[in-house]
Amino acid sequence: MSTFAELLLNGVSLGSVYALIALGFVVIFRATEVVNFAHASLLLAGGYVTATLHDDIGFWPALAAGIAGAAVVGAAVEFFVMRRYRGSDHSVLAIVTIGVDILLTTELTRRIGTDVLALGDPWGDAVLTVGPVSLAHTRIAAFVAAALLITAFLLAFRHTSWGVAMRAAAENAETAALMGVRLGRVSLGAWAVAGGLAAVAALFLTVFPTPGLERATSLAALKAFPAAILGGLDSTTGALVGGLLVGITESLATGYQSDLTFLGRGLGDLAPYLVMVVILLIRPAGLFGTKELARV
Repeated sequence: MSTFAELLLNGVSLGSVYALIALGFVVIFRATEVVNFAHASLLLAGGYVTATLHDDIGFWPALAAGIAGAAVVGAAVEFFVMRRYRGSDHSVLAIVTIGVDILLTTELTRRIGTDVLALGDPWGDAVLTVGPVSLAHTRIAAFVAAALLITAFLLAFRHTSWGVAMRAAAENAETAALMGVRLGRVSLGAWAVAGGLAAVAALFLTVFPTPGLERATSLAALKAFPAAILGGLDSTTGALVGGLLVGITESLATGYQSDLTFLGRGLGDLAPYLVMVVILLIRPAGLFGTKELARV
């Protein structure tokens, strides 16, 4: 029972980080109706900036720089690339984001090389033990940080002019534009917010118990993609629920891997996609998505 509780808590913590990444997918989709396949490179960019600066300026300023850097990269992609294709088919725009991701990821992985970069976090390998259950301090920090950021985003989404503009654009872009909503600013803000969230997620995906930032870190965004899909690409609530489902499923499948050898190795990596397929068979638009959505 203690093993199950430990795996469940780790899954909730990991799922909250996936929820941050999934929320980035959702924010951009709601603002532009485009599936952003460049999200992995935004995550890698934020982590790289933090990793390269923490020795010189300290962890917290480096983290702030990483968040700002990823937000700037996201905004630059929207302004210099995506905006030039405005009015094109959404499938074309999704393919453009794949090209952007290849370019950014190639350059970042070239810079990282074979190194594993530490981000200089203050938690180290400290572990909190309560009875038979042990939980790394980084996991606790990840859950708290994700909860605060998601709550702040939801409040801003509901009560700020930017959030109202985004909701109006998601409901009907043409009508929103006629009513004075500046769709370019909404899209730019969405890409910047998504980049910032990805940078925070990069931190908690590369601290203990993982060794650090490496070339394959961007692949973590692929695990968050099922979370966004199964929750519903147009639902912020769906991103949260989907992230938790994926995190818990991955943690339990990995933890009980030795008891499930008849299903093959690597079940933890495959489990999120299995959950996504099962849920989409029941609800093709996702748990909280609207039926009108067109999948890419």
